[in-house]
Amino acid sequence: MLTNTENCETGSGRLAAFTRAAVMAFCILVWTPVSFAAGFGEDIADTFKNGKFNVNLRYRYEFVDASDNGMKDANASTLRTRLVYKTAKWNDFDITINMDDVHTIVADNYNDTRNGKTQYQKVVDPEGTDLNIAALTYSGIKDTQIIVGRQRIVLGNGRFVGNVGWRQNEQTFDAATVKYAGGPFQGSYSYVSQVRRLFGPDEAAGAATDSWDSQSHLIDASYKVSKALTVAAYGYWMDFDNAAGKSNSTYGIRFSGAPKVSDEVTVIYAAEYATQDDYKDNPTDYSADYLLAELGLKWSTFTLKAGYEVLEVDESAGVAFQTPLAILHKFNGWADKFLGTPGSGLEDTYIALSTKLSKGSMALILHDFSSDVGGIDFGQEYDFVVKWPISKTYSVLGKLAIYDADSASSTIDTTKAWLMLTAAF
Repeated sequence: MLTNTENCETGSGRLAAFTRAAVMAFCILVWTPVSFAAGFGEDIADTFKNGKFNVNLRYRYEFVDASDNGMKDANASTLRTRLVYKTAKWNDFDITINMDDVHTIVADNYNDTRNGKTQYQKVVDPEGTDLNIAALTYSGIKDTQIIVGRQRIVLGNGRFVGNVGWRQNEQTFDAATVKYAGGPFQGSYSYVSQVRRLFGPDEAAGAATDSWDSQSHLIDASYKVSKALTVAAYGYWMDFDNAAGKSNSTYGIRFSGAPKVSDEVTVIYAAEYATQDDYKDNPTDYSADYLLAELGLKWSTFTLKAGYEVLEVDESAGVAFQTPLAILHKFNGWADKFLGTPGSGLEDTYIALSTKLSKGSMALILHDFSSDVGGIDFGQEYDFVVKWPISKTYSVLGKLAIYDADSASSTIDTTKAWLMLTAAF
């Protein structure tokens, strides 16, 4: 004989439970004064009627040449249409919905990882329509937000957790988040049940590539002492059921600031350390560290910055420091040669010069890549970008990445170029 608990797990048990809940809800509704029910309905209607609707169109042409790997050059011409609706507040609650649609226009000679065009270089902008954000936010507590549902999470500078916003379909998270920002202190906690990666909707991509089932905990906090010093600390416990090899626990601390040395000159700096271990069902027992040092100057419209970043490797385990949820395109060169940390680790020495051009901006970044162990010189990269707002609605961006591989490394020469037009309404 089935127990009550066992019966509830059957289809008939679930139906009975649902029926009881529906009857209870109906009784409560009948009991509620008619005037309250009518007012409630009007409030909800006003919440949706007074909401804001935004449209963002982003066209991008991307060219990739890495012919040494035997594949044809990629020519990807895609349009992302983003529809965002946010309700007005009701009792300090609001809802945000974000739909993204990505489709090719004219040129589609590229491997988007699932269109079968493996003869071409990769451009990870697959076609499809996806619900990227569907979140309920409560802001009734001073300086605090509570967000539940599919949401965008970017922690710190995105080095370990972010939305990969450069790609046409971004990475978002099914999560519950509490954020606090009061005075000099800011902090957040997120429980992530699923990582919605950048490969598009479920019906267009297999679950193993589209999303990672997760029981992850993300804690991030910072305190701004002054313009000269901000201290940040974080702990990330990443647990992925269908990507166990990416599961890790990471703890770190970061110091940064921008003290003025004169009316025209500002020093900028950052120093960061993190340590990482395997976590939960990761089959490999490893431990690796992360190091960052940056120093620069801002003068007039110019910023000059030099940096040194290390993702160490555990030689005995053969595993290097991993960043599976990072905004990867933002770091270690725009040619995307190091989206995954090499097995020998990675050292990135770079210098960046940027300046404002009237309403626009320009930046040039030079990278020198080598391994953490083994003395391998991977190569050098030259990155260049120009951004220009045409108006409040329209903007244009041109971007170039040239990776020059060292003859002794296993990497290959790669050139990537982009032209992007954006319209925001």
